[in-house]
Amino acid sequence: MSRRRRRPAAMLAGLLALALAASLSPTAPVTGTAAASPSKPRAVPLAELTVVSERVAFGLQRPIAITGLPDGRMLIAEKNGTVRSYHPDTGLAPDPVIDLSARIDTSDNERGLLGITPAPNFARTGMLYVAYTSLPAGALTLARVPINAPDRVQVLLTQEHAEYGNHNGGQVAFGRDGYLYWSLGDGGYANDPYKSGQNLGTLLGKILRIDVNRSCGGKPYCVPYDNPFVRTAGARPEIWVYGLRNPWKFSIDPADNSLWIGDVGQGLIEEINHVRPSQRGANLGWSCREGTPVFDETQCRPGVRLTDPIVEYDHYMTENCSIIGGLVYRGSVTPEARGTYIASDYCSTRAFAVRQKSTGGYESVEIGTFPTQPTAFGADVNGELYVLSDLPGWLSKVRFERVQPTPTGGATIR
Repeated sequence: MSRRRRRPAAMLAGLLALALAASLSPTAPVTGTAAASPSKPRAVPLAELTVVSERVAFGLQRPIAITGLPDGRMLIAEKNGTVRSYHPDTGLAPDPVIDLSARIDTSDNERGLLGITPAPNFARTGMLYVAYTSLPAGALTLARVPINAPDRVQVLLTQEHAEYGNHNGGQVAFGRDGYLYWSLGDGGYANDPYKSGQNLGTLLGKILRIDVNRSCGGKPYCVPYDNPFVRTAGARPEIWVYGLRNPWKFSIDPADNSLWIGDVGQGLIEEINHVRPSQRGANLGWSCREGTPVFDETQCRPGVRLTDPIVEYDHYMTENCSIIGGLVYRGSVTPEARGTYIASDYCSTRAFAVRQKSTGGYESVEIGTFPTQPTAFGADVNGELYVLSDLPGWLSKVRFERVQPTPTGGATIR
C-alpha cells in the first residue's frame, strides 16, 4: 500500500490538527452545496453529518483499488494482480475475473496492481484500464485489458522506477472530457532524490492526461492539444499537473471534471489538493514545499506560482500517517451530503469531510471514522460510496447519517 514510512506505535499517539490552508475560490457552485437551487435539497452543515460503514465482504488479499461498473458490479484490485468482482445482490465472487499476477512486481510494500477503471464505453467494449508495477524492475505501467479476454493486455505507457520500491502513485480515472488521467509518484525513497517534482522532463511526481481512443506518432495514445505543456520545450506533453510526491489516490468529480488529490507527505504534512480544469498545469509545490511549509529551498524557483492545498494536516507525533484520497459524494440516498468530498488516513482512519463554501474557500470537519487501514474509496453505478481495508481484506459500504445537536451539547443520530 502507499504508506511510505513504518513508524513505531509510540510515534503514532496524539491528536489530529486539521488546518484549512489559504484556498482558491470556486469558479461556480457545485451541485449539492449551500448554493444549490431551492428545488434541490440544501446541504446540511458538515458538523451535522457522520459516516457509518457496513462490512459487506471479506477475504480480499490486500485490496488496493475499487471501481464501479454499469451493471452494478464493483471491481476490486488486489495488490498481487488479481481483480475480484462484488455485487450487492450476490456478494463477492469466489474467483478472480482477471489475473495479471504474472506481469506484476510485488516486491517491497508499495508495489503491485495499483489502479483500475472501466472505459467510458465499457458496456459496449468491456475494456478496463489498469496501472501496476511491472516485472522485472518495477516500471510504472499503464495498460488496457478486455474483461472477457484478460490475456490480451496492451501496454500504453511506462515510466522507469527501478531503484526504490515506494512512491508509485497508480490511480487511473476517466474524466468527463473522455481523457484518461494517471498519477505517478516522485520516484521513491525520501526527500525527492531525483528532484522529480519540479522537473517537467519526467513523468515522475505528476498526474498525466492522455487520449486513449486514438494513436499518434507510433504511440497507442495521443496527447490532447490543450494539455498545458504541449508547446513547452523539454517538457513531457502528457503532464496535466505537477509538483506531487505520491498522489496514489485521486478522483475526478463528474459534476465539474475537477481533480481531488490526496498527496502523501514526507514527515510533517499530509495534504488534499483541488484542481479545476482551468488550472491545468498547476504546480502543487513538491519538493519546494511540503503542504504550505517550505521543504527544500533549492527547489523553489523565483517567479514560479505554486497552488496551495485546500486542506493540510500534521501527522508528526500523532496517529496519522498517510492521506487516503477519496471521492465527492454524488449519490441519492443522502442528498444533503451531495457535493461533499470524503477522505481518510491509513493509520488514524479519521473521516475527513471537505466542502466548497458558496462564499469562496472550503470548510473541513471530521465526521467519524472508517474501518481499519482504509486504502481506497469507490462509487457504484448510483454514486454510493464503498471503502476498502488493507490487511483485514474488507469491503465496506459507506452511508451518511444526520446528527442533531442536543441542548446539552451532545448529539443524537436520526
